[in-house]
Amino acid sequence: MSAPGEAAPVTFAVGDIHGCLGKLRRLMRACAVRACARPARYVFLGDYVDRGPNTRGVIEYLIERQRADASVICLRGNHEQLALDAHRSPDAMPLWLTNGGASTQRNYWQTGGVMLQEHLDWIAALPLCHDDGLRFFVHAGIDLDVPLDRQDRDTMLWMREPFLRRCDEVDVGRFIVHGHTPQMDGRPDLRRRRVNVDTGAVIGGPLTAAMFDASRAEPLGFVTDREGGWFAALSGRGKAG
Repeated sequence: MSAPGEAAPVTFAVGDIHGCLGKLRRLMRACAVRACARPARYVFLGDYVDRGPNTRGVIEYLIERQRADASVICLRGNHEQLALDAHRSPDAMPLWLTNGGASTQRNYWQTGGVMLQEHLDWIAALPLCHDDGLRFFVHAGIDLDVPLDRQDRDTMLWMREPFLRRCDEVDVGRFIVHGHTPQMDGRPDLRRRRVNVDTGAVIGGPLTAAMFDASRAEPLGFVTDREGGWFAALSGRGKAG
């Protein structure tokens, strides 16, 4: 709750970054403009690593953001888990490499393709979800037949179906905010009980954030790095379904 006369905070939920540091920097500037005088909080939905040009830079950027602002929340995505598993066991390395890990290795050429221990420790400490009372933030999705406080790790990191198809049929007590499934048209997928903000940044789409406040569970609008130079507020332009 904000104090009397104090601007109510807004929360930005940021979709899959995948090493796209330039897009991340542009999006964060755009979010700051969109927030105007309101305090801004951030929830990053995971998949910071792999496939894109600058995984190391993205991780360093997010670590610094968290050091500067304790309200910044970074969730773990399936690609962080793949990278973590590959560094813990050689048997897990092939799966990581076939899912974009080679691009991450190139970012750590100075250390022989091995991620810095500080970065691995940061990944290992990342939570799998965040509940703000109105919304449940998670990388991939949930099991609609299991209470939110009993979701398992693999579900939250990897889930697609039947969650994507059935989510609007089941009221789990929270609006679900997620990424993981790239939207090939570059637009967030806004549904009755969920929103997907993975707009395919690493495959040529924009990087997108959904904007929320305490007035309702659903997004107030969307911000992207793409349109209008480095800023666009796309309020009401998510895909309805």
